[in-house]
Amino acid sequence: MKNLAKLTLLLFLLAGLAGLTSCNKESSSATGWNYNDKDWGGFTVAKEKEQKTGPGLVLIPGGTFVMGNVDEDVLFEYHNIPRRVTVSSFYMDETEVTNVHYREYLYWMGRIFGETYPELVYKALPDTLVWLEELAYNEPYVKYYFRHPAYNDYPVVGVTWQQANEYCRWRSDRVNEMMLMKEGILDQDPNQYGAEHFNTESFLLGQYQGVVKKGVKNLDPNSEEETRNVRFDDGILLPDYRLPTEAEWEYSALAIISESEDEERFMNRKIYPWEGSNMRQQRHGKGHGDMLANYKRGRGDYMGIAGKLNDQAEITAPVGTFQPNDFGLYNMAGNVSEWVLDVYRPMTTMDAEDFNPYRGNVFKVRETDASGGVAPKDSLGRIKYRELSSDEIGNRWNIRKSDVRSYRDGDEESGVVYRSDSTTLISDKSRVIKGGSWQDPPYYLSPGTRRYMDEDQGSSTVGFRCAMIRVGSPDGKKAKAPKKNKATKAAKRSKKF
Repeated sequence: MKNLAKLTLLLFLLAGLAGLTSCNKESSSATGWNYNDKDWGGFTVAKEKEQKTGPGLVLIPGGTFVMGNVDEDVLFEYHNIPRRVTVSSFYMDETEVTNVHYREYLYWMGRIFGETYPELVYKALPDTLVWLEELAYNEPYVKYYFRHPAYNDYPVVGVTWQQANEYCRWRSDRVNEMMLMKEGILDQDPNQYGAEHFNTESFLLGQYQGVVKKGVKNLDPNSEEETRNVRFDDGILLPDYRLPTEAEWEYSALAIISESEDEERFMNRKIYPWEGSNMRQQRHGKGHGDMLANYKRGRGDYMGIAGKLNDQAEITAPVGTFQPNDFGLYNMAGNVSEWVLDVYRPMTTMDAEDFNPYRGNVFKVRETDASGGVAPKDSLGRIKYRELSSDEIGNRWNIRKSDVRSYRDGDEESGVVYRSDSTTLISDKSRVIKGGSWQDPPYYLSPGTRRYMDEDQGSSTVGFRCAMIRVGSPDGKKAKAPKKNKATKAAKRSKKF
């Protein structure tokens, strides 16, 4: 009898433990079925739902601000009229992309494509001849600025908008490959070559295998495979690195932050990324009187007098120099101007949306094969895309065509069409550059100023930094649940009967 009692007790404890384990499983609030449970269909839901912060990035909490000119429009361009907009939360590089960062990219390009497509490696090279001037001796910068280790931490220049975008694509893949290796899913593959290299999209679509160390546990009851390929909804991979939009760049440069929970600073207008209109630090104590940015103080004055240099930089400065703004970003004024995603138009400010404004959309979808599946990757290892067709757009209310770079400013719909005989320098190749550089006076250090340059050109005064969308909650915090009221309590009581 004693043995029977012990056996009964043991079975009871095991049943309780099984019930406890079952209760610990997350289940659907819609169907009641367990998630991540092979016995309940095997539907998988990531346990870690919040986005991880990628290398080099700083979270920029979104919000509303007044975008546009703050100071007097001294050039009378009327292309940046102030207007209130809202920007979603996103991530921004803490610093500008440096020479050593870009040389890392070129090394990878040479290793993967050096033999099969050497022209790609050559095409990725920054234009060091941007330093040349007819009446200046800048030849040493042509030879040494990009390659000498003394300039490792200086911003890369001579990079076109097109090259900056290619760098962002490369960085997205390298970071995601690193994330998979850290998770123990992939092992390092030193033999990547040509089209057979890690690309995030081709990997997710099963068109690149890599050196698999371990797969993700397969919970599909209809499959005999113990493991499966990683999916994006596993929460391991990050969204793409990219250039910031003009609105994102300006918002992150101003770094307007509410000082209390009850305050909404609708009227705050900052001229520079720091408070006030002074170009030197005004706070007493350490750093008092220090220059706040690398810029040109006046004609012929790039760094002050010997023995009393002001910004310590005759050209660019190392990217971590000077005080960061309130978001923790360095050199959002001075050092180099920066590429952003947007196509330039003078009248964009008049017609742009007030939520995540951006000009430059060309809507695309993946190419498909004869059976309707995703087409094989191209010779560079990338998934192929094409513009949306008129049939696919159909009678949509939100878009009318795929290429909307000239929407309401240069297209037939707006009544203004750019012609081949037009004298304007503005086209769909014109891209916005933001922020002042080491060669600019204080006026251009204001985040509200804007200029443009063709996307296939480079300059000794223009660099870039990367951004990334923030998915999920704007600041990583869960919204507070409302306090339970009497009606809620009464509703719960009624369920018992």
